[in-house]
Amino acid sequence: MKTKMIQLEKLAPSPTLNTVMMVEKTMEDMDESVFSIADIKRKLPKQVNHNTLMVIMDYLEKSNKIFVSLRGISWIENPNQNLKKAVSKGMEL
Repeated sequence: MKTKMIQLEKLAPSPTLNTVMMVEKTMEDMDESVFSIADIKRKLPKQVNHNTLMVIMDYLEKSNKIFVSLRGISWIENPNQNLKKAVSKGMEL
């Protein structure tokens, strides 16, 4: 009888909701339009593990809240409902 060994993958650090919200708020309030990871770490009110921060950055990029380029990171989320309606309807502004 063969026994199967189940190997658990090492999971990436899972940030708490409070940590995600803290990083979002910090990035949203940044004075510069383009900033780096080091800039974010300096502005955060609490220290965040680098790997945890990378998981949050990946989430924010996939949810179209930030744009990552060679020059740095930019906050692009816009909560304006009129803009969302215009984009969804394809209206020209």
